[in-house]
Amino acid sequence: MLPLEAGHAEPMAAVLGDPALHRYIGGAPETPAGLRARYERLVAGAPEPGVTWLNWVIRLRAEGRLAGTVQATVRDGGAGGGLGSGPGVAPGAASYAEVAWVVGTLWQGRGIAKEAARGLVRHLAAHHVRTVLAHVHPDHAASAAVATAAGLAPTGELHDGEVRWRADLLPPGR
Repeated sequence: MLPLEAGHAEPMAAVLGDPALHRYIGGAPETPAGLRARYERLVAGAPEPGVTWLNWVIRLRAEGRLAGTVQATVRDGGAGGGLGSGPGVAPGAASYAEVAWVVGTLWQGRGIAKEAARGLVRHLAAHHVRTVLAHVHPDHAASAAVATAAGLAPTGELHDGEVRWRADLLPPGR
């Protein structure tokens, strides 16, 4: 995984360009210019105090190309920051992170999303995030399998029509 940059917009527009990819995640494919504008906002960081956006593109080493993204919105437990944006960030006192992943249609079914989501959860655990949440469409079996592989379990709660998945990474009081 590589930290997201605005320059990833053009290749990622091709990766995310299949309308079928948006069946469960909603929306429609973005133009390279639209994606660049969104990536510039993401790279600039969350405007809310105590919120950190972590965004990576998934790069396939063997093929040398981008195949998807993983992201986390981390909310502090009152420490006012500490996670930064890259792999060498300092530990913080984050209470929870909401995570998401997407892999382009051409690369699905190869375990790429599972590997990336597991890596994301490990990264969050290493930086003292207590709880990880994800929202998965109830009919999206592949995404449910990714959530399971990353250590999350369905809670039975629905949020905007999606099942909330959860993993508690640190015991209370740590």
